Amino acid sequence: MAALGGMLAAAILKVVGDQVGSLIGGQIALQMNLDKDLKKMKMALESVEAVLKVAERRSITDELTGLWLKRLKDFLYEVSDMIDEFEADTQAITQPSARKFSFKKYLAFMIPCLTIGPNITMANRMKNMRDDLKVITDQHKEFKLTDCTNANEPKVTDIRETSSTLETQIIGRTEERDIILASLSESMTKDITILPIYGIGGLGKTTLAKMVYNSSQFNEYSQVWVYVSQTFDLIKIGNSIISQLSEKENESGYTVKQMIHNSLKKLLANKKILIVLDDLWEDNISHLEDLKGMLKVGEGSKVVVIATTRNEGIAKEISTIQPYKLAPLTDDMCWSIIKQKSAFESRGDKEQLEEIGKVIAIKCAGLALAAKSLGHMLHSVKSGQWELVRDSNIWTASSSEDTSSTQVLASLKLSYSVMPSYLKLCFAYCAIFPKGHKILKDDLIHQWVSLGFSTWELGEKYISQLLGLCFLEHSKPSSSVELYDEDIILLTMHDLVHDLARSVMDEEILLVVKGNNAEESCYHYALLSDCSKPLGSDLSKIRALRFMGCDKYKLHDDAFSSAKSLRVLDLSECTIHKLAYCIGDLKQLRYLNTPRVQDTKIPDSITKLSKLIYLNLHGSPTILALPESIGEIEGLMYLDLLSCSGITKLPESFRRLQKLAHLDLSNCSSVEGISVFLESLTQLEYLDLSYCPNIGDIPEALGDLSKLQYLNLSNSSYLW
Repeated sequence: MAALGGMLAAAILKVVGDQVGSLIGGQIALQMNLDKDLKKMKMALESVEAVLKVAERRSITDELTGLWLKRLKDFLYEVSDMIDEFEADTQAITQPSARKFSFKKYLAFMIPCLTIGPNITMANRMKNMRDDLKVITDQHKEFKLTDCTNANEPKVTDIRETSSTLETQIIGRTEERDIILASLSESMTKDITILPIYGIGGLGKTTLAKMVYNSSQFNEYSQVWVYVSQTFDLIKIGNSIISQLSEKENESGYTVKQMIHNSLKKLLANKKILIVLDDLWEDNISHLEDLKGMLKVGEGSKVVVIATTRNEGIAKEISTIQPYKLAPLTDDMCWSIIKQKSAFESRGDKEQLEEIGKVIAIKCAGLALAAKSLGHMLHSVKSGQWELVRDSNIWTASSSEDTSSTQVLASLKLSYSVMPSYLKLCFAYCAIFPKGHKILKDDLIHQWVSLGFSTWELGEKYISQLLGLCFLEHSKPSSSVELYDEDIILLTMHDLVHDLARSVMDEEILLVVKGNNAEESCYHYALLSDCSKPLGSDLSKIRALRFMGCDKYKLHDDAFSSAKSLRVLDLSECTIHKLAYCIGDLKQLRYLNTPRVQDTKIPDSITKLSKLIYLNLHGSPTILALPESIGEIEGLMYLDLLSCSGITKLPESFRRLQKLAHLDLSNCSSVEGISVFLESLTQLEYLDLSYCPNIGDIPEALGDLSKLQYLNLSNSSYLW
């Protein structure tokens, strides 16, 4: 099967088209006589856009069409980079006074900026790009792709968020719940009863476990819910059980197994306990025996354990009674879910759609996740679009392995294939996070904005749509996630949905685990996990780079010097000793997340990141000062200095950050006179000044902040 990554071409074309369009008629383009060239490029992009929808549908099963889309996509990235380089090189030219250029220096600077290579000007480069695009667009004639501008494609509408709690209507699984309850009732005479529920992802194992957990049969039981996930940590599981049984707000902090044993022995003694271990992946027999042993310590207790897992071997190993294999839903149940989620009964054309809907339900292969996702997608769309979903050739796409998991992915791929192009790109980018990772919603939107995928306002809308389609889910915080704001929203992805994102980004994302070198230069996004070796020498195409579990990773001088296209750099899980090594000369960087910096002073080179819109330095108490020229990053919208307690004052140029919308100075206990800068920061929407002892005259300063939505002054001293 051809890769689904080809479907990203239209989304990237839209991003590039917007870039080109924003320059047309502008001062830079007119001064450099590039307006005509830009218009020709825009027209060329529009000509290929007309055939992309047909090409995307065909690429699902046709590898040649998929290859053509890949060529187009790679070319579009090059155009985007060219435009960004052009903007970066000419930014200083249009503002010579701000840079204190003399006319002589201005001319000296201008000429090399417009020279891309030996005797090649920007105009020539743009012409070459148009010629390359013509070659690519002419190739579509070989595939007989026609203009489908008016094609009646299914579209994702704004979808009302639904609750993920059990109180929402659940279709099916009542019979399975009753069977499990009966089985447990017969076996609860034992000290411990462990009943696993197993089956492939997306069947509804977790939903069934919730139904058992909330049944009246366990009203007299103390209850514990533990999300295990792929990372098996016996100490974490034990601490979670202890914290819930002892009714503490946070998980306990025991680090020694014997301490956990002693605590559980007291808490479980002579009690009835129901424990759900959700999403168990561990297949090491010794570890599973340790888990069972940990739950058997309560003298005189009756412990009932429900475990959900995809692996039959794990289910059999951990069980004390017959494991329950969860079967797929019936076609009728899938149809009922689709009707519920699509508001079918309120439609005026429901009679003509019923047979179409039943065929779609059959193709869900009994997967609740697929039915729910398709139901949301079909909400409020026209009858003809239901037919397109039914007849889509994605249903016939198969891999060499004909498994139920393949069928699930086929269902999810259908939802993906009919997404608007902008949503495809935003969803696919989530593959840069590891499976099971808890994603900060606001950070995700900032990364989308930094990559040109959306604006902040549209990002909120896209999150809602992906939640409605079940491609993102709400997640609860854990002790491993530091939260300073109760309003922070965490997101995660179902494992199969994550698999889909990775399949979409297969040719786009570089995954480096445990020290493998990143030598390849053909990838545009990269995730480095448990990495200890230096990066490869060529990162020229990387646009987003994220490190995970790389605390021991040591950045060498000019570590990212070749990453000229880098827009997003996330070093949140690294300890940075020399920030200058990280930022180098990254002219395109928009997003820099590097908390826990060990520097005493942020290097002046950071002010050269003229396109930076997001800067997170929180938790860096060693920082004593920001650069005096920080105001040169005039597009900065987000600045987090939480717990940067060594900073005593803000630079005078701070007033120039007039696009700043989010400012967190909480726990910056040494900084003084903040209020004098606020009158210039009129775009602020979020301001946290908690635990700041010397703010200044707050009422007068707040008068200019008409857009402010959040203000925290707790435990601060200020003039009122």
